[in-house]
This record gives sequence, structure tokens and C-alpha cells, in this order.
Amino acid sequence: MKKLFAILLTVVMVLSLCACSSNSTSDSQSDSGSDSAPDASGGSDMEYVKDKGTLVVGITDFEPMDYKDDNDEWIGFDADMAKAFAESLGVDVEFVEIDWDNKIMELEGKTIDCVWNGMTLTDEVTSSMECSNAYCNNGQVVIVPSDTADKYQDTDSLSELSFAVEAGSAGEKEVAALDLTYTSVKTQADALMEVAAGTSDAAVIDSLMAAAMVGEGTGYDKLTYTCQLNSEEYGVGFRKGSDLAKALNDFFKESFGDGSMTECAEKYGVQAAVIEQ
Repeated sequence: MKKLFAILLTVVMVLSLCACSSNSTSDSQSDSGSDSAPDASGGSDMEYVKDKGTLVVGITDFEPMDYKDDNDEWIGFDADMAKAFAESLGVDVEFVEIDWDNKIMELEGKTIDCVWNGMTLTDEVTSSMECSNAYCNNGQVVIVPSDTADKYQDTDSLSELSFAVEAGSAGEKEVAALDLTYTSVKTQADALMEVAAGTSDAAVIDSLMAAAMVGEGTGYDKLTYTCQLNSEEYGVGFRKGSDLAKALNDFFKESFGDGSMTECAEKYGVQAAVIEQ
């Protein structure tokens, strides 16, 4: 009898120990899941930017939107509007040149806080970023030497040309869709240099950049633009779910309403492209 009682007691103790071990494992897994889950009460993207005191803006060298003046300061329609938006948030602005093809990765990795550089609102952009309302109209245009322009006035005439386009740009998308021969370069400015140097027959860049950069009175007075390949709109991209996109929409509306957005656009000659907010 005593032996039977001892056996039963041993079984109860073993079961008890197993139950404790199971509970401990369950608690450990629960704690581990809690640690890896996002903080439900975590701060917003705006709070993140305000806490660090700087809005980091991802750009490329793209006149008249973002480019450097003689004092090595970033200016342009986008640059000036970004400065004003940062001021409205009570933070400083910092401009960082990025590889345009890596803009989504830069944003998600928090190397930058937004992409504000005449960015076309493509399906890829709108699905990967929290985007502002459209603020400028644009299109992709063909750049060729002025003395050959008469030969290339429509898409049917472009098949024999070799193009330079910015990697990851709307221009690259257009030439790929037309099955044209092209080389990807780092920036649209590089694409222009390729044509000026004769290493590419043509380039495709934004119409706003073309108006500012090529033709009589510009640094590329021997280049011109011919046919426009599409119509598009510019927007600013933030991290997915960011509350900064709404804040910028409100800022755009206020700036358009008080005339400061139009005044800035006139300074850089893009007022005809600005979309009413």
C-alpha cells in the first residue's frame, strides 16, 4: 500500500513539474512575441522627425526642382518648399543625394524621411510609399542634338537611337515600354551629359527639367527636346503609413491658398505646372 502511494505521489509530482515547465515555456514565448511585436502605443512618423529635430529629404541633382547654387546650397522649387515645410514642423531640413533606383530602400531604412525630387506617382511609388497629393504636372520628353531634331518628332522615328536614362526613373520605364535601346545612368543630369558628349544619341528626361536645362541660354544650348512620351504628376513619398503625408497635404493647401507656393514656382519658372491644391 505504501509502495502504491509512493508511486502515485511520484506521478503527481512529475505531472506538476511538466505543467510548470509548459507554463514557463508559454510565458517565455508570450514575452518573446511581445518583444518582437510593434509598440502599439509607439510614436508616429511625425513624432520621430520632431524628436530628432531634422527632416531628411532624399533628392538627386535635378534643376529646377533640386540643385545647388554658387554657394553650394540646395535650391529649387522642391528644395525651397521642403525647407518651408520643415520650418512649419519646427525642425531643420537636411538634403541627401540618393541613388534614385534605391529610393524605396533608403526610405524604409530611415536613411531619409521622404523622397521629394520631382517624383512621378507611378504604381510602384504609390504602392511602396505614403504619398502626398499631386502638386505638379510633368511628362517625359526626348532630348536630342538641335541639328538632328527635325528627324525625331514622333515615337516611330526613335527606333534607331541609343538612349541614356536615369536608372529607376519614369524615363527608363517609357523607353523600355517602347523597346528602345538604352543605357541606365545615375541621374537625369548624367543622361544630358551623355547626349552632349555624343556617347548616346538621345535621352529621356522630365519636361520641367528640359525646359530649364536645354536650349538657347542654357548650359546645353546645342540640345533640344522633341516629342513628349507621356503625361504624369509629381508627389512626395514618405514611409508607408506615415502621418507626414497628410501634414504635407495640409501644408500644400495652405501654401497654395496664401500664394506662397505660386510665388516659389514663379521663382523657378514652373508655375504653369503647379496643380491647384
